[in-house]
Amino acid sequence: MSKNSNTDAEDILNELESQVQELEKQVEEPKTVEEPKTVEEPKTVEEPKTVEEPKTVEEPKTVEEPKTVEEPKTRSTIPIGKKPIMTYVNSTLTQLSSLPVVTIRARGKSITTAVDVSQFILKRMNSVGYEISDVRIFSESLTSNDGKNRNVSSIEIDVRRT
Repeated sequence: MSKNSNTDAEDILNELESQVQELEKQVEEPKTVEEPKTVEEPKTVEEPKTVEEPKTVEEPKTVEEPKTVEEPKTRSTIPIGKKPIMTYVNSTLTQLSSLPVVTIRARGKSITTAVDVSQFILKRMNSVGYEISDVRIFSESLTSNDGKNRNVSSIEIDVRRT
């Protein structure tokens, strides 16, 4: 049994390492795809057009749009649910390719999955250089289907590039 379990473990590790290599390739690709330069260039072109035709209608729209675009760039949250762990690792690494800090958030039974995701990123991606910058543990009061208030444990783990 020990030989089979060792080979099973080795098979799992080999599979995870191949998935990590695929993730590293995917992490590099969004850097070239997501560039805020395309958002900034039309602003300078559209502003003279809005001044000539409807001044009052489009000026607030051009002011509001950059604010909503810039807020998610500072921090992104990955909510943990019941999907496989690699799904959350993929989305976290994708967000980390373009953002400095990503928050992994979970409630209740999903807390263990959130810890596993953060540890997978730290341990398997040593060459890339990620670290946990902050961990917040708290309880949320939620109303259940039967109308009772319940306290649910929650965790937020901030992962950032070093």
